Amino acid sequence: MSRHHVTVHPSTADLPRERQLAWAIAELAADRVEPDAEVTDMVINRVIDNHAVAAASLTRAPVVAARAQALDRPRDPGATVVGLPSTTRVAPEWAAWANGVAVRELDFHDTFLAADYSHPGDTIAPILAVAQHLAARGITGADVVAAIATAYEVQVSLVTAISLHKHKIDHVAHLAPAVAAGLGTLLRLGPDTIFQAVGQALHTTTATRQSRKGQISTWKAYAPAFAGKAAIEAVDRAVRGQTSPEPIYEGEDGVIAWLLDGQGAAYDVDLPAPGEPRRAILRTYTKEHSAEYQAQALIDLARRMGEQHPELRDPEQVAGIVLETSHHTHHVIGSGANDPQKYSPDATRETLDHSIPYIVAVALQDGTWHHERSYAPERARRPDTVQLWQRITTVEDPVWTERYHSSDPAVKAFGGRLVATLTDGRVIADELALADAHPDGARPFARAQYEGKLVTLATDVVGEDEVRRFLGVAARLAELGPDELGEVTVTAPGTTIESAGRPEGIL
Repeated sequence: MSRHHVTVHPSTADLPRERQLAWAIAELAADRVEPDAEVTDMVINRVIDNHAVAAASLTRAPVVAARAQALDRPRDPGATVVGLPSTTRVAPEWAAWANGVAVRELDFHDTFLAADYSHPGDTIAPILAVAQHLAARGITGADVVAAIATAYEVQVSLVTAISLHKHKIDHVAHLAPAVAAGLGTLLRLGPDTIFQAVGQALHTTTATRQSRKGQISTWKAYAPAFAGKAAIEAVDRAVRGQTSPEPIYEGEDGVIAWLLDGQGAAYDVDLPAPGEPRRAILRTYTKEHSAEYQAQALIDLARRMGEQHPELRDPEQVAGIVLETSHHTHHVIGSGANDPQKYSPDATRETLDHSIPYIVAVALQDGTWHHERSYAPERARRPDTVQLWQRITTVEDPVWTERYHSSDPAVKAFGGRLVATLTDGRVIADELALADAHPDGARPFARAQYEGKLVTLATDVVGEDEVRRFLGVAARLAELGPDELGEVTVTAPGTTIESAGRPEGIL
């Protein structure tokens, strides 16, 4: 790996491009390295994963609205919109928008956690959309795989080194540069062009984390789609010869100086050296449950404890439950967030997804987790659940925080310890470090599990034949020719799409 030491520089220093982080990212993207078999296999897994969760969300309101916006922007050749026939094409940036919302809506795809948070699978929709639109230029499935590997590499590197959330900046500020880099690899652009695209993509996608605070809105699903769309537009401008603010990271009025750690900040960002394999995707992990990633292990733990100790499901027998966990889990999805909405039976689905007290209560009682039923309003308002939910709190345990931030895979963990005190005085406690589906968990996801997730989530929506067809195409992703890229989508029956409606806007 090559380490890039990033600090703030005054304008008088006239920092050369070759010393800027955006240039290092651009050089990485321009240095085409063919992914090995293991990386290619994981890229295919994540393409399957994305389409599974996108199919499951096709009739949800944010996805319906985003799809309607995309359909108002037809384009030839254009890109496909998930759920629609592959012959229906729209402008690629709007396909990335619609498909990105569909992927993100259920909070159910892959994740990487380090200094910051991310869903690196959000890079796939914009890359695939541009590949479909420009297939006539000879873009192949192998190009798509290489581009996705680049995007994951950049996002994982940024997320590992630079904390955005500490300054209440949303994590999509790392996503847009990663998409721009991936598109640079896809289109075989030179570093000068990619450099400008990375700067523009970052500059236009820095926003506050209020989208994930308090009463969380439908915008949570749109935020990464917006970043992907903005990155496509940034690349388009850069290809047309337009420039971006620089140094975007290191400038005295740049992102680091005023949005992050300030004038005295210093970060070390590790990126692959020239010719070095891009293997960061193998460090990321998907979700078995539709919930914030820090909830994954805790859902598995709560299910286990509820089965072993049924009395924990009865609020009349529970005096209180305390979750000892990491700083992030406590302060973002736990009681440490000080969000009363996290304890409200009338909270939005997006808010409940970010409420570990609610999630633990339902997982304890139900012994399972479902992407729709577990969030249904009638489920959230069930009296015995509300009663149990209000008795669950979180605290930060420095040990779990240290494990969360560890760079040692044998130590790094995202779980916690549940300590339940019963009304009869007994204390029942158990802990779980990693989700069962984590690569180092009890039941790691492999191709069979990704395919099973697609079958479970998509069959009722698109039908068995379409699931089977898509899996056959996805398995051959690295061998697909330009004329086959449009097949990398799933199509639902017309009645399914029509029944969801097509809301009108102003454009």
